[in-house]
Amino acid sequence: MATEDKNRATAAAILPLVGGAANVASIAHCMTRLRLGLHDRTLVDDEALKALPAVMGVVEDDTYQIVLGPGTVARVTPEFEQLVDEAREAAPAPAPGDTPAATAVSAEELAAQGAAIKAQRKAKNATPFKLFLRKIANIFVPLIPALIGCGIIAGLNGLLVNLEWLPAVTPALAAMASGFMALIAVFVGYNTAKEFGGTPILGGAVAAIIVFPGVANIDAFGQTLSPGQGGVLGALGAAVLAVYVEKWCRRWVPEALDVLVTPTLTVLISGLVTIFGLMYVAGEVSSAIGTFADWLLSNGGAGAGFVLGGLFLPLVMLGLHQALIPIHTTLIEQQGYTVLLPILAMAGAGQVGAAVAVYFRLPRNESIRRTIKSALPAGLLGVGEPLIYGVSLPLGRPFITACFGGAFGAGFVGLFNQLGDTVGSTAIGPSGWALFPLLDGNHGLGSTIAIYAGGLLVGYVAGFVATYFFGFGKDLLAEFNVSQEPAPSTVAATGNVHPATPPAGSDGSAPDGPGSDGTDPGASPAKDPARV
Repeated sequence: MATEDKNRATAAAILPLVGGAANVASIAHCMTRLRLGLHDRTLVDDEALKALPAVMGVVEDDTYQIVLGPGTVARVTPEFEQLVDEAREAAPAPAPGDTPAATAVSAEELAAQGAAIKAQRKAKNATPFKLFLRKIANIFVPLIPALIGCGIIAGLNGLLVNLEWLPAVTPALAAMASGFMALIAVFVGYNTAKEFGGTPILGGAVAAIIVFPGVANIDAFGQTLSPGQGGVLGALGAAVLAVYVEKWCRRWVPEALDVLVTPTLTVLISGLVTIFGLMYVAGEVSSAIGTFADWLLSNGGAGAGFVLGGLFLPLVMLGLHQALIPIHTTLIEQQGYTVLLPILAMAGAGQVGAAVAVYFRLPRNESIRRTIKSALPAGLLGVGEPLIYGVSLPLGRPFITACFGGAFGAGFVGLFNQLGDTVGSTAIGPSGWALFPLLDGNHGLGSTIAIYAGGLLVGYVAGFVATYFFGFGKDLLAEFNVSQEPAPSTVAATGNVHPATPPAGSDGSAPDGPGSDGTDPGASPAKDPARV
């Protein structure tokens, strides 16, 4: 079957299981998940969805999320959108005898059911802090592809420069790698205004002030400003301010003058505050973040790494990892790489080791073992949700032992940071083996790669040992070490441990979760920029 036909077949299989086109309110996707806004959650057939060969699992948050994996989701989503549009266009018009009142009542009932379900879901997780973090993620996650591409080009350019190869090409590569980072504040400002309900281009215009070379002629707080001072944090603050100024203008400026006055006042007021306030304050905060990260790893590298690596999976599950995205970006702006990501990436290594241990501890459970075999390649490349939601989290204790594996791997990398061998990543997003092309450090690429690879190995071994010897009690072994066709995906969303009963015929693909994009867990993963 051609790739296009396969993607369309997957979309066609998903559509009726989510209640059909009439039940779909919105369609979007992140790095691994198809995210659907639904009118009526009760029309979804979860078990049938999980049994589809292409589906790794389902997760509920603000949207209903179907995990398809990286690459696949970007190809299936357009096909799904096209099928929804075709179904709506082909929907029969109301018969002459149908009354508008009957249609209205039906629509109101459907909307009420959907609103009640959505409110029930949000009551648990939609705290102001988590909603704010979700906005932050929505601002930075769209930038990750450019960060990855430019980061890899920067690494390639550095390698060519060190080897003194292709001297005529390296200046061009340097321009490609640095161009986006030089203007990243503009993109952050644009996305911020869009996310906070303002005019995106005005947010970008105000944020552009930060990177404009002419600010070097301006004095503020007794200092001469520098282009880029404040970085992404300054751009974030400037764009948020622009949104509030714009909304204030919309309320008070007459409609006849709005097109002239509102944008002018928005850029003028927020621009002046940015130049004579935000750039300086954000610059000080950015410097403090870099100084603290260096101090933390220089003085408590092993211990700090152990704590960060051990807690990262739970942070992802709660969606709190999204708070790290601006910190990663700030460090990349300042130092050329973020020293935190290689440490946090060790959580994925612990997860891989734990999954291998589960494979050997459950020799009779063909379904779980098949799930692990199909999800391990993605886990090695840093996409850990299939293993998390399809294996360790439903089983319970293996999720905890996976965290210990990540802690030991991160402690290993942190120890070398403490000894003076800094390991960093030039971009955010990938982890696992996929992070190798983005590695950078202060003692040469060979040393950096060796330390990161050593951390992965420690994480694999520690996760395996902890899970093999401490990840199973007698009850858990008795319950799951039996021959059964279904995998434990039915408990992935709740974490309750009981025999799962999805329909036979699944290919064993595992459920998924917040970046990072993250990652997403708690989101989406968040992905989610913080994939594990």
